[in-house]
Amino acid sequence: MDGTIYPTDLTDEQWTLIEPHIPPAKSGTRKGGRPPVDKRMVVNGLMYFARSGCQWRMLPREFGPWPTVHHYYRLWRRDGLLQRIHDALRQQVRIQDGRKPSPSAAIIDSQSVKTVEKGGRVDTTQARKSMAANVISS
Repeated sequence: MDGTIYPTDLTDEQWTLIEPHIPPAKSGTRKGGRPPVDKRMVVNGLMYFARSGCQWRMLPREFGPWPTVHHYYRLWRRDGLLQRIHDALRQQVRIQDGRKPSPSAAIIDSQSVKTVEKGGRVDTTQARKSMAANVISS
């Protein structure tokens, strides 16, 4: 299984799709003489975090120190890297399926439309007011 530890770990094939999008390590020595960060383990940590819903501090040690994984998550999210990876992978899947790289249509949830037609928020707001009035008058 490509040396994976957790079910959320990337296979070698999956990593080859993502690795070109990950920025290389900055040149020069790291502050404090710390060893370089294994970006694959950081991505594995992010996958584990997203799938398991655990707290950052409960991230298994195999992924490295949780503050390091969290740092890269914040950096890559702020930079838009995670969204760019998502978009690139989505395009690859669409092309493999014989479709255009970008979707040409969108679907609107019919329940959302029905709620808007009924007045949605106005109806629920009135119900809350009447319940509050009952409590006060008691």
